Amino acid sequence: MSISLTKNQSVSLAKQAPNGLSSITLGVGWDVAKPKGFLGKVFGGSDSIDLDASALLLDAGKNEIDTIWFGQLQSHDGSVRHSGDNLTGEGDGDDESIAVNLDRLPRQVEHVVLTVNSFRGQTFDKVENAYGRVVDNGGRELARFPISDSGPHTGLILACLSRNGGDWSFKAIGHRTNGKTVKNLVGDAQRVI
Repeated sequence: MSISLTKNQSVSLAKQAPNGLSSITLGVGWDVAKPKGFLGKVFGGSDSIDLDASALLLDAGKNEIDTIWFGQLQSHDGSVRHSGDNLTGEGDGDDESIAVNLDRLPRQVEHVVLTVNSFRGQTFDKVENAYGRVVDNGGRELARFPISDSGPHTGLILACLSRNGGDWSFKAIGHRTNGKTVKNLVGDAQRVI
């Protein structure tokens, strides 16, 4: 059974998957917000939102080891893979996903930080039904973090996957930021995890 997390809550993935985890997928989904009010309905809104999910690999000192994003779809060692860039947010299910092979992830990686940013500068007040989630290698959802945090920001430090000894935990962060690229979010990610 999936656990729904709120901001700053975490869950042990070992407890959610007692038979062990060799790989997971971090999924992100969103919809375009429906126009509100009379003028919003008359003039409409955008029919697409281009958000970009990315993963930052950090060591125990929170130093950046690698970054996986639409411009680099795979980590240098091949243990982390991005599904590719979704330019609209249309459709059901995950709009972008990042697969992490936990068995192949280098030992120095202590944190995998999931971020979302708007390269085009579209703000999160134009987004609704957004979420981040963790799915096991069998397709079972382990945890979900609904993002209800709309506003004029262009980036979000969404969540963090962290080693706890031999186990992994998933923490919902939901920290707002104004970066338009994953590189703009590194400093905030290092501060808030």
